[in-house]
Amino acid sequence: METTISRLSATEKALDVIFELENKYGALMFYQAGGCCEGTQPQCFEKGGFFPRMNDAMIGTINGHEFWIDRDLFEYWKYSHFTLDVTEGFGPGGFSLETPLGKTFKVHYRLFTPEEYKNLEPVKRSE
Repeated sequence: METTISRLSATEKALDVIFELENKYGALMFYQAGGCCEGTQPQCFEKGGFFPRMNDAMIGTINGHEFWIDRDLFEYWKYSHFTLDVTEGFGPGGFSLETPLGKTFKVHYRLFTPEEYKNLEPVKRSE
């Protein structure tokens, strides 16, 4: 039996910030839009603080928190693994929960190998 390949992971630095945000806000969610301004930077919200649009894609979870991406962005990046990271500084949007900590989430991408792509975890689509 083939191993299912995850579309999403997180660095230790990102997990540390997520734990800090969990302690303050409880359940979280992530959303990565495809537009300008906050654009393609992942945003972190309290769970239910943002509603994905119809057919947006939930590509996985980080520490149990859903990570959603814009439906059009998913079509562009569906061949890529997402690694959530964090850096010092303020992201362009300023609405994400890590902003007051002087940090911003970012994603590193890498293309799946053909073998990985055949065995990816399925995505969940919003209705």
